[in-house]
Amino acid sequence: MGSLMGFEVFGKTVSDIDFETNRIINTINPHSYCMSKKDEQFEYVLKNSDVLLPDGIGIVWASKVLNKRKIEKIAGFDVFMFLMQHLDNTGGSCFFLGAAETTLDLIKKRAKNEFPNVEVSTYSPPYKKVFSEEDNAIMLKKINACKPTVLFVGMTAPKQEKWGFQNRNEINAEIICAIGAVFDFYAGTVKRSSEFWIKIGLEWLPRFLKEPKRLAERNLVSTPKFILEVLSFKFRGKGV
Repeated sequence: MGSLMGFEVFGKTVSDIDFETNRIINTINPHSYCMSKKDEQFEYVLKNSDVLLPDGIGIVWASKVLNKRKIEKIAGFDVFMFLMQHLDNTGGSCFFLGAAETTLDLIKKRAKNEFPNVEVSTYSPPYKKVFSEEDNAIMLKKINACKPTVLFVGMTAPKQEKWGFQNRNEINAEIICAIGAVFDFYAGTVKRSSEFWIKIGLEWLPRFLKEPKRLAERNLVSTPKFILEVLSFKFRGKGV
């Protein structure tokens, strides 16, 4: 673990995570960090994750600047693929909560081909800013009827992280993992940046060029703010 402006960020490789004992796995990037500064509940959830993965080159950079420690970026897609392979090797099961039915159907089709030993279940919850008690009851009933080894939650941040944390004691799953855009990446409805861009730390750039309006706040507001925050911690010992 490495302290990053109050957050304990995982600093090893995916294979070093103790999946047998950790239940809540979330990710942090510069945008989610900035979001948490305006949302106390989201900040609390991230800080109380069992594992908080550095999903962003900005987090890797910040660790080097603040802790003089080199850590590896672990994207949500990385931990997803690792878990799916683990489940395939052990005959485990998973549940995908989130996204549209069409996306979930594509996920099931691909998973059946790539991970034939994994039992896959899905549910598409209603598109609402806040779920009702009835909505929550239905989601929990469907998840718990399957008793998945891993629950993947994909409802965008901070909604997915909050939902997983708030309902953790009611969920019959060994691991709850919030992975957001991975649902679309794996389904193929959104193309992930190529390995070239990932390796040079610019995975965000092709996506931003394709969807500048939707990703403007993330890349043009949160990223500069995060950089200033890191430098402020570095040179003055406090955030801006």
